[in-house]
Amino acid sequence: MTRRYLSMTQVAERLGVTLGALSHYRLPAPDVYVGRTRGWSESTIDEWNAARPGRGVGGGRPRKKK
Repeated sequence: MTRRYLSMTQVAERLGVTLGALSHYRLPAPDVYVGRTRGWSESTIDEWNAARPGRGVGGGRPRKKK
């Protein structure tokens, strides 16, 4: 059975982001290295993405007090 792993480009496509944006993400540890190239299984990326905090969590300017 052949196992397939996702490259950085494929991970970006799966998440619907650009490769440049993906470079700022803290990705999980790769499942495999082929030379210096990292690879992730689809399940690793899907589980990691499901556990990521939602939009707007933990940042931004504090609201002004009235």
